[in-house]
Amino acid sequence: MKYQRNGLLFCLYLFFILLSSTSWSYESNYLIGRGIHDITGPAAEVGLMGYANTKQKSSGIHTRQWARAFIIIDGMSGQRVVFVNVDAGSVFQAVTQGVMRALDAKFGSLYTDDNVILSATHTHSAVGGQSHYGLYDITILGFIEQAYQAQVEGIVAAIEKAHNDVKPGYILINKGDLSNASYNRSIEAYNNNPLLERLYYAGSIQSEMTVLKFMHQQSNQVPQEIGMINWFATHPNAMGRELTVLSSDNKGYAAYLFERVLKGSDYQSNDNFVAAFAINNAGDMSPNLNSDEEGRGPTNDRFKNVEIIGERQYQAALTLYDNATEQLIGSIEYQQQFVDLSNTLVAADFTHTEMKHTCVAGLGESFAAGTEDGRGPSFFEEGSTEANPFFQFISGMIVEPSEEDIACHENKALLLAVGKTTPYPWSPEVLPLSIQKLGQLAILAVPAELTIMAGRRLMKTVESTLGEQLQYSVIAGLSNAYSGYVATKEEYDLQHYEGGSTHFGPWTLSAYQQSFYQLATRMLPVGEEPAVILAPIPFPVVEPIPRDLTGETINFQTGVVHDQAPIFKRIGELVDDTEDFYQKGEHVVARFWSGHPKNNLRTQRTFMEVQFWNDDHWQVIATDNDWSTLYEWDRIDGVWGTSQVTLTWHIPPHAATGYYRLVHFGDEKKPITGEIKAYSGSSRVFFVD
Repeated sequence: MKYQRNGLLFCLYLFFILLSSTSWSYESNYLIGRGIHDITGPAAEVGLMGYANTKQKSSGIHTRQWARAFIIIDGMSGQRVVFVNVDAGSVFQAVTQGVMRALDAKFGSLYTDDNVILSATHTHSAVGGQSHYGLYDITILGFIEQAYQAQVEGIVAAIEKAHNDVKPGYILINKGDLSNASYNRSIEAYNNNPLLERLYYAGSIQSEMTVLKFMHQQSNQVPQEIGMINWFATHPNAMGRELTVLSSDNKGYAAYLFERVLKGSDYQSNDNFVAAFAINNAGDMSPNLNSDEEGRGPTNDRFKNVEIIGERQYQAALTLYDNATEQLIGSIEYQQQFVDLSNTLVAADFTHTEMKHTCVAGLGESFAAGTEDGRGPSFFEEGSTEANPFFQFISGMIVEPSEEDIACHENKALLLAVGKTTPYPWSPEVLPLSIQKLGQLAILAVPAELTIMAGRRLMKTVESTLGEQLQYSVIAGLSNAYSGYVATKEEYDLQHYEGGSTHFGPWTLSAYQQSFYQLATRMLPVGEEPAVILAPIPFPVVEPIPRDLTGETINFQTGVVHDQAPIFKRIGELVDDTEDFYQKGEHVVARFWSGHPKNNLRTQRTFMEVQFWNDDHWQVIATDNDWSTLYEWDRIDGVWGTSQVTLTWHIPPHAATGYYRLVHFGDEKKPITGEIKAYSGSSRVFFVD
């Protein structure tokens, strides 16, 4: 027994030695906080943002949308930055302005435009209507206050949670490749870039994935894993334009696997693990690997495609996360500047020809042609470099570009000069550009979608400026505002969709490079020269300020008038009930008379639950945020005010044998009084074997 006891003590001693040499070998050099909050918009009769399809209006929930916030503070200087990953098609300038006003009211000058990045995942299956600019509200039928408030309030709540969560900790970084979750949908345009440049990067996709692993570690305590961010270039548009349920698409599913399945998050507690799957330079990166005109792949099943591409991102991120050993070490710094991208002189060092000028915002005919992921009207074609007189006549009735505008955009067949509309432009031109530096990592926040080569050039500009200070850089796409695409000059010349959507003309990327060069040089220690010395046109002495169009928007959508069930029925009553018995792997379906989802977004709650009878109580095992559920809303009679919801649960193979039920929650708007009143309904109890 003596030898066994001594052997056990030796093993315990060895275990703690090994533990201290691995998990506890990192010094807490930052203060870190994380937070997550629901931002899901109206789940019925609001246009989705991404495909500009007026028929694609919300009709239920596939998964909820979330804001995932991280705060990192330099323990030495007190400098802090905020990065928020937002399940949205875009983070519009209006949303950023609303968030900043709310943060100022809560925290004073602690969080400002300078140190906050709000970056959209770019899911094409979230509602729009949050912009103050007409171009992005046209197909949504105006500004939707409810959708706007859901995003603003949810983002602020996530940041507040992160603020209250700040504790000592450290960050590990890792980088690897994922080659089967994207393809280049504009390969002809990509191949117009210089051959040597393409050979240097050895691939027409952006396969790199960069992962940050966030840890809390207070003195004499075991380190706690609290979160993860990764940046990977693929579009979250696998759901396609024909599906109308709200979804965070492949990046949201990857986050769900990390948060819910792996880490057991309930999305309610303040200490939930937060996993952000962020986008970077994904302008020409598509997940629809079959590359057909339908924009599908790897299969013909949209939901399966979301699952496959999401799973691949999750697995790659998890591997990099588990094997991350390099610690971010160094100061937390940031630089930010508002730039008028429609009126920027660009020095020859950045155009590689002579001094050039950006253009008033304009869209080309190839913009209207759409992409391989979803084509526009058949009379528009990608690659249009010669203006069609008929289209010019029609667009001229809205706003007529000058000869100088047409010349400035060069090869673009200018369809619509969105920067010249009155009383306000249809898209913003004064845009926020910023860099956050976390030790040896730089996060470049851009208010647009960069093609992979455009992003590579921009990262190279910053890396060559900061030299040995940087080992890693990422593009945080669609951050703090939105202004279309940024293609390289060579890609722009061919005028595929990305070139036709590059708002400020052929030298847009060069203007970005010049601006980010100047931001990066500001980060250098006093007296230190950039690693590569260039001669930019300096920023204007007076920094331009973006307009705030609060109160200047219009809306063409009617609100909810009232909800009613048919005579002798009641809202919440079953229309079609479940069966009595099911096998694992089958679908359970129940249908109810319902109220309109706009009556209450049920933020941080749910429209449905799957409940399991656990000896003496009903236990919730799934909600409308879970991958196994689907909540669908249908208008039955708009005059009478009737509607129905269908709840679907795909029984997982690992489901426990026993008794279950489906429960629907909602809110109805009473006729005459307009009172909003909560209701619920339940299916029969059924058995799963």
